[in-house]
Amino acid sequence: MAGLILVAGALPRSVLFLCGMNAVRSPMAEQLARRMLPATIFVASAGVRAGERDPFVDAVLAEDGLTLGERHPRTLDDLEDDYFDLIVTLAPEAHHAALELTRSLAVEVEYWPTPDPTGADGTREQIMASYRDVRERLKLRISRRFLLPEAKNATD
Repeated sequence: MAGLILVAGALPRSVLFLCGMNAVRSPMAEQLARRMLPATIFVASAGVRAGERDPFVDAVLAEDGLTLGERHPRTLDDLEDDYFDLIVTLAPEAHHAALELTRSLAVEVEYWPTPDPTGADGTREQIMASYRDVRERLKLRISRRFLLPEAKNATD
């Protein structure tokens, strides 16, 4: 990803991706953002409640050369650092929790409605297609939010 053009002055120092159980959408967004954004930006993810690791997430991240490693789903309470410049919520439940959490804090909260692929059924390939769709949507949102138009074309 060398040569990407970042939005000057608009980058937060820390970003938290938040979803329901930190099993699918938010860990996927965390790994994608870690690859796409400068290493100087602290990126984390969490869920409103505890979830279980999803093997389909591992599979679609591996297709992109990414891995969760030994990471397992965690909740907001599990986070060591509880201050973020930006909280990106990926599910309605997470958005409500973030707004409640930040009521008296100067933290920017953005809602990126993202489908939950865990309800997909059919063949393994059809299920994988749902997870790939979420991965690609997240890449696009991260690119649109944090990169200039010239850089977006370079990531396509």
